[in-house]
Amino acid sequence: MTELSIPELSLVVLIGSTGSGKSTFARKHFRATAVVSSDACRGIVSDDENDQSATPDAFALLHHIAGVRLRRGLRTVVDATNVQPKARQELVAVARAHDVLPVAIVLDVPDSVCLERNTARADRAHLGAHVVSRQQRELRRGLRGLEREGFRKVYVLRGVEEIDAATIADEKAWNDKRELTGPFDVIGDVHGCRSELETLLGVLGYELEHDEAGRAVNARHPAGRTAVFVGDLVDRGPDTPGVLRLVMGMVAAGTALCVTGNHEYKLVRALSGKKVNPAHGLAESLAQLDAEDEDFRKAALDFCRGLISHYVLDGGNLVVAHAGLKEEYHGRASGRVRSFCMYGESTGETDEFGLPVRYPWAEDYRGRATVLYGHTPMAELHWVNNTLCLDTGVVFGGRLSALRYPEREPVSVPAEQVWYAPVRPLEATTIATPAGVVHRDPGVLDLDDVVGRRVVETRQHGRVGVQEENASAALEVMSRFALDPRWLVYLPPTMSPCATSSLDGYLEHPAEAFAYYRSEGVDRVLCEEKHMGSRAIVVLTRSAEAARNRFGVEDGRTGVIYTRTGRPFFDNAAQSEALLARVRAAAESAGLFEELNSDWLILDAELMPWSAKAVGLLRSQYAAVGAAARASLGTASAVLAAATERGLDVADLASRTEARRTDATAFTTAYGRYCWPVDGLDGIRLAPFQLLAAEGANYATRDHNWHLTHIDRLVAADSELFTATGRMIVDLTEPDGEVAATAWWTELTEAGGEGMVVKPFDSLVRGAPRKKSAPAANAETDEPGTDGAASAARDPAHTGRLVQPGVKCRGREYLRIIYGPEYLHDANLSRLRTRGLGRKRSMALREYALGLESLDRFVAGEPLWRVHEAVFAVLALESEPVDPRL
Repeated sequence: MTELSIPELSLVVLIGSTGSGKSTFARKHFRATAVVSSDACRGIVSDDENDQSATPDAFALLHHIAGVRLRRGLRTVVDATNVQPKARQELVAVARAHDVLPVAIVLDVPDSVCLERNTARADRAHLGAHVVSRQQRELRRGLRGLEREGFRKVYVLRGVEEIDAATIADEKAWNDKRELTGPFDVIGDVHGCRSELETLLGVLGYELEHDEAGRAVNARHPAGRTAVFVGDLVDRGPDTPGVLRLVMGMVAAGTALCVTGNHEYKLVRALSGKKVNPAHGLAESLAQLDAEDEDFRKAALDFCRGLISHYVLDGGNLVVAHAGLKEEYHGRASGRVRSFCMYGESTGETDEFGLPVRYPWAEDYRGRATVLYGHTPMAELHWVNNTLCLDTGVVFGGRLSALRYPEREPVSVPAEQVWYAPVRPLEATTIATPAGVVHRDPGVLDLDDVVGRRVVETRQHGRVGVQEENASAALEVMSRFALDPRWLVYLPPTMSPCATSSLDGYLEHPAEAFAYYRSEGVDRVLCEEKHMGSRAIVVLTRSAEAARNRFGVEDGRTGVIYTRTGRPFFDNAAQSEALLARVRAAAESAGLFEELNSDWLILDAELMPWSAKAVGLLRSQYAAVGAAARASLGTASAVLAAATERGLDVADLASRTEARRTDATAFTTAYGRYCWPVDGLDGIRLAPFQLLAAEGANYATRDHNWHLTHIDRLVAADSELFTATGRMIVDLTEPDGEVAATAWWTELTEAGGEGMVVKPFDSLVRGAPRKKSAPAANAETDEPGTDGAASAARDPAHTGRLVQPGVKCRGREYLRIIYGPEYLHDANLSRLRTRGLGRKRSMALREYALGLESLDRFVAGEPLWRVHEAVFAVLALESEPVDPRL
């Protein structure tokens, strides 16, 4: 039995004459979707698998399909004769273009077997013996040159029995260590500085082991952590053999991993007898190694020669390479990938020190994996788009640095001295943009990040899709109207109303909100007074210095107040700063900064009065309607009264007109309650209801009582500015609680209040587990299953549906503002009861998940573009066609 070891990611090229059994072999050993057949492609482009005139188009299609699969990281098997060198050359080129290994499997059977099989097939019976003979000659002529053509593995199976007995074994890539989850300590360029390495390992908690000569030969961490070296262990420093001895021992003992650096590559060539320029510290390494015995030099050579280009670790969440690695190269294997791992990407230019200018690949990086690397010495550690260079120039008198992963905690020790004078001072190190190239800001979203249909991965709701047309609308808002993007770290979600009530005279009633949460298994809810104002997000820092340190803002501002679409709440920056000063003073007085150990806070609030931000809307829509209705209906009532006095029978019309006038008056009264004059900050009221985040913590998932208890301290500190939020905790297993909450809601709304929001007490809650069947359109959702639902169903972490974070239950009179003065008339109310809530509910959940995601990313210190990805998606979803009255 012959076992064929095939890389999991590779292009497998079957080679054999017609009738040799390639299709049968492919069906037996590979999944059907992995096999790309030339016959099938010929049939697709011509409706006839035997139409030889369609062969050029068929192979163009085959190469395209193979390329797409390889780009997506899928093993691909090409089922074609491939007996001609040109056909194989084109396939090798496809493999190289996608940095995967090409593998050849040759099926060499006697001519008689091919002829017999072709005769038995109606579509091949017409092929003459000369066709098989020609193909067999071409096949055997090229067998010896397959490796020279570029195939990294070549298997030749001779005869039917050997082919039938063959088995396939999946071979993991050498760089694929996704099963290793750490924790890791990733260590930057050591460059022969053994003493500093031993010191750093000690600080990291490793215990050194020594040989009988007192030399460090291993290090173990009592907690089982693994060290990962980014390469460049050698050259320039005082003790390259000592560094190699220690790292080799750790790798052999399984306590460390190591990738190759460009200096190891050069050392291998020198030790192998190749002609190498002994510059940049190589001469020192060779001299130090000459003092070692032959066995050690051979072991060092074998070790450095065996180092691979990069490792993919922790389920694909961590990539370690010497000079970094672009996302499309992760887990790939080719000379191009290895070169990038060792040297990065040069622009072809040199700087004023004569050193190559490196292309700033990290600024364009958008991958999910954290990439840790070295190679280019930096004065300070600086995260760029989830990548970090750990070379802080220890050999040049800087520091030797490491990063604890997944904690993302940097650890450094100083150099004992300048061991090697740098050509370029550490402070002068930059990753420059090539001349003539306008490069992107690495911190913020780029046009390429938002155009077209996008999918955002969220922790709480799986994949959330953003349609292209909605993204365009959001791009218009963010690019033209939004505030400084460095402040824009969160947008609040929309909120769904409760289900429509069937009670006479009500469109919304608390009973439906309680019923919804009870159906989701929620036993305790918080009923929270709903303030009629404008939604406001307050980002507050303790000082201008804190704003600069955390948000990168250097214009002297200490925070922002913005609307739910990311626009500044006040046109006057001085007015905004004055309000922030009041909020800051209250937060200081309440002790929030100290308690949360943070120099900044993010609050979700309502800013009142409504008229402070909605004056234009009031004048053009509400006031105009109210004034016109009162004027016209008042005149009509007077005319009808006069007609009655003259003896005309207009009683019914007069009654209806008077009822309409009463409704118009009620409409004006309803919106008038939420409007009052303001002068500067006089008259402004702020009603916070959530403390969203502070340094290192997303508090949005804390229970609502925690939030309101902290907010109460702000209210107590400045009761003239802050308005308290009334609330009531309700146990849904006790009917009396619902009765009391309903009575409270009735009292609030009859006194002119907007209503209340009913929320799960524990904030982030999941309901009943989803069914495994595919999501389908239904009456409740009004739409097919969302991306988030589908993804969450596939993700075992999402064990149940995400429950609405809150449903609003608005009062009878307030709803006049939304649905019009006469909405309570029976005919209108009956029509409104058919309103569909599905899209609104779906939007609310998706926006809620995106908001949590943006906060999670921000507090974790992820690059701003990652935060903005989720923020932008919230804004885009607001462009979906949903009834704005809901």
